[in-house]
Amino acid sequence: MLIRGYRSLTFLVLSFALALSAQPRTAHAFDPDAGVTKESGPFALFKFGFSAYKNGRKDEAVEAYRYAAEKGHTGSRWALANMYAYGDGVAENDLEAFKIYSEIAEKGVEPGSEDTGYFVNALISLAGYYRRGIPDSPVKRDMSQARQLYFQAASTFGVAEAQFQLAKMLLSGDGGSINVQQAKKWLNRARKNGHAGAMGVFGNVIFQEGQTARGLAYMTAALDQCTPKDKPWLQSLQEQAFSLATEEDRRAAVAMSQNIHLDSD
Repeated sequence: MLIRGYRSLTFLVLSFALALSAQPRTAHAFDPDAGVTKESGPFALFKFGFSAYKNGRKDEAVEAYRYAAEKGHTGSRWALANMYAYGDGVAENDLEAFKIYSEIAEKGVEPGSEDTGYFVNALISLAGYYRRGIPDSPVKRDMSQARQLYFQAASTFGVAEAQFQLAKMLLSGDGGSINVQQAKKWLNRARKNGHAGAMGVFGNVIFQEGQTARGLAYMTAALDQCTPKDKPWLQSLQEQAFSLATEEDRRAAVAMSQNIHLDSD
């Protein structure tokens, strides 16, 4: 199943939030009046956990997610893994998060399944762990494995962030050989999927190849269209290139950048 422009499960979270906001406010965890107990079905427990989390009752969310996860609910496993990964409502525990993400990845996903988003997120999270390793644990850095996981998410599911991370590994040679042409291909796919960082890095690559005005134009457009989180490093990249370009190339780049947009060819 190809997910074009996939946005890290935002659409799933929003859809659940909308569905739950239309329901009456839930009582405390496993209160008889809540209509949800540990014997309830996994989806009912998941919805209860999501509602509890949204309302700041994270200890109740963890309890509900755990019961649902024990019953095989993938979304609850994913939610628990994220809470462990970020120390959100529980003590931060990267190894526990890694184990749960691994369970999701090993289970796999049927084409078109509602669990696809959770599966893809688990792949990307695992790739990040293999890229960094987990100190004082059996999980060591494994760049080859990280690259393989990014490739799976990038090629099979069309995830922009995975395409971007794979491209960076291809440029640096992490986990395999350097392949600039393949990196450019993945950067372009990520850019067309709305990834401003990929647009900026693509511009930097072709700038270094000698396409000065065009490369600077892509970096300028990326800086204009990026999120606040990406702005510092993209600004540094663009300013460095801007300082090396001629005045003629600068003017041409600024003019070209006005016609370069994310999600377009």
